[in-house]
Amino acid sequence: MNVPSNNYHFQVMRRALDEIDAAAEAGEALSLEALAARMQMSPAHFQRLFSSWVGVSPKRYQQYLALGQAKAMLRERFTTLEAADAVGLSGSSRLHDMFLRWEAMTPGEYAKSGAGLEIFWGWFESPFGPALVMATEKGICGIGFAAETGAEAAMEDMLSRWPEASFTEDPMAIRPWVQAAFGETTGEARLFLIGAPFQIKVWEALLAIPTGHVTTYSEIADAIGNPRAVRAVGTAVGRNPISWLIPCHRAIRKSGALGGYHWGLPVKRALLAWESARADAR
Repeated sequence: MNVPSNNYHFQVMRRALDEIDAAAEAGEALSLEALAARMQMSPAHFQRLFSSWVGVSPKRYQQYLALGQAKAMLRERFTTLEAADAVGLSGSSRLHDMFLRWEAMTPGEYAKSGAGLEIFWGWFESPFGPALVMATEKGICGIGFAAETGAEAAMEDMLSRWPEASFTEDPMAIRPWVQAAFGETTGEARLFLIGAPFQIKVWEALLAIPTGHVTTYSEIADAIGNPRAVRAVGTAVGRNPISWLIPCHRAIRKSGALGGYHWGLPVKRALLAWESARADAR
């Protein structure tokens, strides 16, 4: 199993995130010089690294990683899903202005737990550490991040979702979709949603959230016509197999708290920070 051993940019971001959180809890802010020193880099090199990864200065990025950023996004970038759909935000503001084509498995096919389905998989570098990507001939059906959980746990997690499917390691077969997914090319990323009907409805709502914005679990419940199903929505969000492209990281609590994230809260915060900074840098 060829797992990327390291993603330099994300590992630096992950270490910096820990330092920033610790400073924030102590009521402090870190200067460029102090943060660079803790990363054992020169200020100039650290500045270049940050800018190449996220497009803004380390000081500005700290603001996006601050513990209160989700609350600020909720105040300023809360997305009413019906309004977003009405004005076309879900189309024009998708990830990197990339075209996403997707289709869903039928309920009957889903009930077979993947029987008769061939799934190709491979490990890839992503802006957020090693990513396990799985796809059928119809499109990407799973993306998991291993930076927090570890590669073995990520693999077991994905395999358990479709226990009757056959799995073939073949990263080259799915590489074009992966490159489009992580913005390396301008190609098309195709998705294949494998889930129960209720889950599919929730994931459709997630696809309508524009990049750099957030929504709440209750808003998603309203959008799918089941406002009392907030807890069930939260469960469906957590079971989303296609992280990043189906943006479950953009769903937060009404209070502004991040809530949970299947692949670890540090990854969720990095995803939101990266998107927010990129959106503002445009």
